[in-house]
Amino acid sequence: MGVLDHLEPHKVFHYFEEISRIPHGSHNIRQISDYLKQFALDRGLACIQDELYNIIIIKEATAGYEQEEPIILQGHMDMVAVSGPDCDIDMAKDPLQLYIEDNRIRAKGTSLGGDDGVAVAYVLALLDAQDISHPRLEVILTVDEETGMEGAGGIDLSLLRGKRLINLDQEEEGVIITSCAGGAGVDVSIPMRPASADRKDVQMIVLKILGLHGGHSGTEIHKGRGNANCLLGRILKGMSEKFPFRMVMMRGGQADNAIPRESEAVILVDINYTDEVLAFVREEEANIRQELGDRDAGFSVESNVRKLQEDTIKCYDEASTLQAVDCICKQPNGVIAMSTDLEGLVQTSLNLGVITLEQDVLKLSYAVRSCVDEDKENLCRQMTDTAMQLGASIEIKNSYPGWIYRKESPLRDIVAAVYEEMYGKKPVFEAIHAGLECGILAAKIPGLDCVSMGPDMSNVHTVEESLDIASVQRTWEFLKSVLARR
Repeated sequence: MGVLDHLEPHKVFHYFEEISRIPHGSHNIRQISDYLKQFALDRGLACIQDELYNIIIIKEATAGYEQEEPIILQGHMDMVAVSGPDCDIDMAKDPLQLYIEDNRIRAKGTSLGGDDGVAVAYVLALLDAQDISHPRLEVILTVDEETGMEGAGGIDLSLLRGKRLINLDQEEEGVIITSCAGGAGVDVSIPMRPASADRKDVQMIVLKILGLHGGHSGTEIHKGRGNANCLLGRILKGMSEKFPFRMVMMRGGQADNAIPRESEAVILVDINYTDEVLAFVREEEANIRQELGDRDAGFSVESNVRKLQEDTIKCYDEASTLQAVDCICKQPNGVIAMSTDLEGLVQTSLNLGVITLEQDVLKLSYAVRSCVDEDKENLCRQMTDTAMQLGASIEIKNSYPGWIYRKESPLRDIVAAVYEEMYGKKPVFEAIHAGLECGILAAKIPGLDCVSMGPDMSNVHTVEESLDIASVQRTWEFLKSVLARR
């Protein structure tokens, strides 16, 4: 018996638990894509699996709905796969360990994948049902949305007939999204020159940023939370102005669109400066903790001396170490501009989500977002100029357009009317700073009319991610009513 088997709607939670048993982090989607294809074939539904492993499934209209406008239902099959520091689950091959707490579904030690597993669960329940009225359903389940929307960018939609699309990638019940930011991934690569040091001359120090809240870089970038990668860069930059040191290792974050909670560096310092360096780190920790306040009350910096095992220690020279630290600190991060048209809406931002040091290259991976395409391009140009000035290279990838608000939207009118009937109040229509695939899909289907909705989720892209059970049920009933509206 599954953990969720007793919950209603039964089929929605059944399929959510089924896909939770299949590893489906971004770029690890072949298994879940094959599962979805087999699901369709087992039920005699038309299915297309393309070379990227995107899935399209068609279910014809039920009796009496043959003349109604087809509806496209859309979500993505990948999740941001992050795990806690003490978690022994391998998210590339192990199932998620679901549990229920405070009427919410969570996963032990990892992100849950409610974003966007709940969309997959909804559409599978609809496709499997024999007692739900609906027009022709054209289901699109894309791959690798979380890493740049590659699936939506590469999918062929020429065979679809629908001009109305419900995206199921929204995380707040009752808030219907009508436009969103565009974005791009940006990788800054800094060459690191190998060197070595004699054990008798140096001390190895391990620095770890811990305890930050993290969050989604689209929906929570404006909350002033600490970015572990940037904070570690700040500490190293301040240190470089007082003490010489060389980098051995640096890493932080797990996804470019998740505000990193943890970051780590291993450095070599002159053995005579060991105590002063540790004192400096403690002082910076106190300063940052005061600045963050209640926004990140769990923030801490671990600084430990590591015993040296070898006589000669491999590291990177001081010049490239300083170059790397400069690049981290001189590239912008966080909110760049707020919208002048919509109060409280972030217009342009970027997030240093991941730092890796491999093959003598320190790579900084950013998620850039803006609801103004020109601002996005200008920010990317600024980052390019900064990188080049510091001797780094830059790659801009997976750029995607924003989703532009439609003044006239029959689908939005239907959603509003059904919502008011069911809930006794009007829904909230919003533009968001997070990226959705609607803009890319609208460019492929001229005249596409879109809305985005979903149940309540919290702390997506983190190990605290949770999905509200009652909200899943209400949103299911709402979705069915929208599909049944003539």
